[in-house]
Amino acid sequence: MKLIDSKTKNNVLQSMIDILDKRRKEIIEANKKDLDAFSGGDQAMYDRLVVDDAKVSDMIRSVKEVMEQDDPVGKVIEHRRLDTGLDITNKTAPFGTIMIIYESRPDVTIEAAVLAFKANNKIYLKGGKEAFHSNEILENCWHEALQENGLEKDWIEMLKMDRTETQEFLKNPPQHIDLIVPRGGERLIAFVKEHATGAVLVSGRGNNFLYISKNADWETAKKVATNAKCDKISGCNALDKVLVDRNIEDYENKLKDLAEHLKNHSVELLVDKEVSKVLSSEEKVPSEDTWYEEFLALKIVIGSIDNLDAAIDKINKYSGGHSAAIITKDKDEALKFMEQIDSAAVYHNASTRFTDGGQMGVGAELAISTDKLHHRGPLGLKQLVTNKYYVLGEGHIR
Repeated sequence: MKLIDSKTKNNVLQSMIDILDKRRKEIIEANKKDLDAFSGGDQAMYDRLVVDDAKVSDMIRSVKEVMEQDDPVGKVIEHRRLDTGLDITNKTAPFGTIMIIYESRPDVTIEAAVLAFKANNKIYLKGGKEAFHSNEILENCWHEALQENGLEKDWIEMLKMDRTETQEFLKNPPQHIDLIVPRGGERLIAFVKEHATGAVLVSGRGNNFLYISKNADWETAKKVATNAKCDKISGCNALDKVLVDRNIEDYENKLKDLAEHLKNHSVELLVDKEVSKVLSSEEKVPSEDTWYEEFLALKIVIGSIDNLDAAIDKINKYSGGHSAAIITKDKDEALKFMEQIDSAAVYHNASTRFTDGGQMGVGAELAISTDKLHHRGPLGLKQLVTNKYYVLGEGHIR
């Protein structure tokens, strides 16, 4: 993989900023073709598909933020000189070629590509057919920026393939792919894992949980639950399940209050067997499968739980390993929850909606990884490199 100097990479990104601004109207018009052709009833997917003037400005801001970050390639991780005289330096290095498969969101075509390119990786972008026209013009913008600075277009390529062609590409890629990131639901992830020959890093389902402890401040609990559920239903960091400790003071009235509060925000409620004794008019959880489900809709499950340990066990069993939160005034209880919950991000008295590269100070993100290798959480610029050992000797033999 050819290494590009930082100045050239930043020049490409500055060109991209100018091109996005100049072609703003064309981008929005191309997106309108996708919106007009959208036939699904999935509101969350439709919301992710929309590109308006504000979204183009967000794209420009994402490119600018990455341009202003330090080049992550060639950074010294560790250096040591051994007694043998060998001089060993471990440095960051590009992955090489990355492939990302995603649905609906044209802004991923910007964020994924800007991160991969700044980290000196080539990238294949496989967006969904519902965003074809939007992604096509954004790829065209990238190619214009690359060629304006004397670089080949193949640094950033959109793959225009159907499911069968994608399957064959994963099995027999035209060149070695160093990292594949499926960014979508369980079916997409299973499809990629089944057919890919390269390393797969999963950006998995959300299905995020909130545990309201017996020691919770109730107003904080309501505020956080409402934000996590309603702020953006299409986000993988949105809330799907609430577990209320049945030992909380005035338990039944608090359940009724929470239900009324959420319904006032147009949230559909499902309740478990215990909660249904209090909220008898609400629909019961239809099956155990619902506890595993990511809704991506104004829909939530309210369940009853005995204590902290029971909450930890239930969350670790059913959640997607993305984000989980506890509402409590007891810091020791919060620490135990955060240490024992097996998720990429854990929260104390805060909304799960903060599991986001920008909100966490990482900047633009390729995805939110729910894997543990090689990284967990937001995949930002610093996470899109691997490492390489530079070993200097003077005729050393072993």
